Amino acid sequence: MNQDKLKEKLSTLSLSMFRKDFFGIYHGSISAKTEANRFIINSKEAVFDAINKENLIELYFKKDYRWNNASIDANIHHNIYAQISEAKFISFSMPPFTTAYSLEHNIIAPKDYFGHKEIGSIAIVNPKEFENWYERAQSEIPYYFQTNKSNIMVIRGYGVYAFNRDIHEMAKKLSILEKSCRLLMLDNSNDLTIFD
Repeated sequence: MNQDKLKEKLSTLSLSMFRKDFFGIYHGSISAKTEANRFIINSKEAVFDAINKENLIELYFKKDYRWNNASIDANIHHNIYAQISEAKFISFSMPPFTTAYSLEHNIIAPKDYFGHKEIGSIAIVNPKEFENWYERAQSEIPYYFQTNKSNIMVIRGYGVYAFNRDIHEMAKKLSILEKSCRLLMLDNSNDLTIFD
């Protein structure tokens, strides 16, 4: 697939995820592997509801000046691509219901049909200290994917990393996960007894 088509796909997905509140104005990252040692990722100044060709930078695995303008998540994406051959697309998002659910739970066990069938149970990873999380994330996130044979990682109070060979499949799984967490939260709120 040529770069223009890839950039168009990333732009379309970015807008869709922004509209669902998965991305903030400057919060999140999305990328696509272009060759064995290259990938396209959003710039650090990218606004996710208006990503265009200028906001998407192609990076080589060997760092050069272009890395200075890339997303702060570029190192994490690089390490996932370098270690996991199935990763063709990667996103880091902060879906509100999934992230909120992660604050008080250790596992996501969907009760709805699609969540149960498509995702199953997902353990929530505790990043422990936020102060040095970005330094650790570069190695801990790819390690999690490799050791857990999973392509979705929910990180408590931080967000969701996902990768896939197919951009639409990645978006579908993130959407199902978010809907499942919303339903779990609604179900939990029904369990609360309100006293007069």
